Parts: sequence; C-alpha cells; structure tokens
Amino acid sequence: MIEDPERFPWSSCAAHCGNENVLITPHRAYSALGTSVAERGRAFRVLLHESLSDEAIQEVRAYLQQQRALGRNDFQAMVEAKTHRFAGTRLAHRPRKAAQPPSD
Repeated sequence: MIEDPERFPWSSCAAHCGNENVLITPHRAYSALGTSVAERGRAFRVLLHESLSDEAIQEVRAYLQQQRALGRNDFQAMVEAKTHRFAGTRLAHRPRKAAQPPSD
C-alpha cells in the first residue's frame, strides 16, 4: 500500500514507532516491548521490518479471500460461537465425485 508505513496517515504505525499520539491507547503486548517510548519504538520498528514466510502470506491470503478468522483454534471457536458461522478455511473446489463403475 505504501513504501513507509510510518507515513500512512490512517494507521497507528507512527505512534507505535515512538511518535507520541494521545489518541492511541497502547496494547499490553506493545507496552511489553520496552520501558520507554523510545525503546518500544525501536522494538516495534524491528518487528515492522520482519518479513513473513511465503507460507504465512499464503495462509493470510486464503483466510482473507474466504473472509474467515485467522488465529488459534480457541479464537476460531469463539468467532464461530459469536457469529454462528464456520471460521476456518475450506478447499477452493468441490470434492471430486467417487468414480462410478462402468455400466454394461
């Protein structure tokens, strides 16, 4: 979407990289990245520049295409309970029909 995520105006990325923003309430996981804003910002930038494996990218795309919940089994179970919809992914095509024996 953008070359530098810190410059994307509709994202919390800049705030998480150490730029103060009074509108952002830090998540516990973000707060655990360091004891100061600068330390958390440095740690967040490292995480931001890590790349995902091809397998992880394919998994994310599969869940997005099917509009499903990507996460652990307990998270998916919670989503299913609240939405009354299947949260995992399904194969893209119908299963093949069983081979029929030739008729005489």
